[in-house]
Amino acid sequence: MYHSTICSFMFSANVFQPRMLVLRLSNTLKNQNVRIGHCTKVPRNVNLEKLQHGYLFPEIERHELMHLRMYPNANVIDLGIGDTTQPLPTVVTSSMVDFVRGLSTATGYRGYGPEQGEKALRKAIVVAFYKDLGIKPSEVFVSDGAQCDISRLQLLMGPNLKTAVQDPSFPAYIDSSVIIGQAGKFVDETGKYKNIEYMTCGPQSDFFPDLPSIPRTQLIFFNSPNNPTGHAATRKQLEQLVDFARVNGSIIVFDSAYSAYITDDSPKSIYEIPGAKEVAIEVSSFSKFAGFTGVRLGWTVVPEELLYSNGFPVVHDYNRIMCTCFNGASNIVQAGGLACLSPEGLKAVRSIVDYYMENARILVDALTSLGLTVYGGKNAPYVWVHFPGSKSWNVFAEILEKTHIITVPGSGFGPGGEEYIRISAFGLRDSIIEASQRLKYLLYHQEN
Repeated sequence: MYHSTICSFMFSANVFQPRMLVLRLSNTLKNQNVRIGHCTKVPRNVNLEKLQHGYLFPEIERHELMHLRMYPNANVIDLGIGDTTQPLPTVVTSSMVDFVRGLSTATGYRGYGPEQGEKALRKAIVVAFYKDLGIKPSEVFVSDGAQCDISRLQLLMGPNLKTAVQDPSFPAYIDSSVIIGQAGKFVDETGKYKNIEYMTCGPQSDFFPDLPSIPRTQLIFFNSPNNPTGHAATRKQLEQLVDFARVNGSIIVFDSAYSAYITDDSPKSIYEIPGAKEVAIEVSSFSKFAGFTGVRLGWTVVPEELLYSNGFPVVHDYNRIMCTCFNGASNIVQAGGLACLSPEGLKAVRSIVDYYMENARILVDALTSLGLTVYGGKNAPYVWVHFPGSKSWNVFAEILEKTHIITVPGSGFGPGGEEYIRISAFGLRDSIIEASQRLKYLLYHQEN
């Protein structure tokens, strides 16, 4: 039976290879020396020149558009970028509608709000996510999303730090490090930046870095549950991470954007670990647990106990960054966020999380039935599929060409993702079922 051998197949090397097109385009742009019209005497930011290609997810969208031009009648199923598809709960949209209507009245109008976020929402975030963990509302900074906060944190830390990231991990950590000037030179032979420490987090190490072998860095980006692997770090693993940061004098930027999807006893916040408030900043978001991908709302926690080497509290500088670079999240959106955290709202968004996790179960069952090695889908809405010996952009291209399904090549998350494909469960149920059937048909016939 194919079940015992399908993991050994190789995708064709002659299929359309998006990665090569990206590199050609990147090299073409780098080597252009064409002057069109007036040129200023302002040089280009040298850090932007170090970026190796376009940001991963817009690149995926570009390849989808190219595919649609080739197959204009194709029923393309997008399981790539990870955009949510379920409508927002009525309790949430009603609160935003009521707020908007109030803006047209003298008593309901609101202008600028606090850059740090409305007090009621900051308090509600603490109650919903940090109850009994000692976090204060004044340590919570409401924003327009976790990805924006990652860049603001890079601005806070500046260029003269060395950073560690999980490999694989969310690409914004690396790209923002490059832009701010932390990354150093890109080394073609390794596919890595010289001044970034890539912490291998593959199945061979239970998706957690071998910390004793990791050189000291000032900043550690850590995402749990991890995007793309779906692994949620255990309590023991996070205790090791906090101890590692304390010994090295490092700061952890802990991204908990998918914590609502954790189904086992893995910690949902780094602050569940004793001592974490002295070494960690936590970034999170309404995007994936409440469906706010287009509405835009997130938050960052900076504890008062977190100090620079000179004893100055980090929270004061982050407050200055927010006041300088941000005018506060939309008051309309904050009204929706507050509704999400009401008892009725939490129940409604929990049902949406359950919906996406059932999608993940369907995908995992379909792929494992073919004998593939599949990770994730338990504590995160992502499925991480291993294709041994294959280039991830080749696998991405052949799946797109033969099934009209958008996935994400694992190499986009770092060198450690080369033989993997990430599949998102953020789809409509009918599309998930149809995609599962198409993938099973392709992979079964690929082997036979």
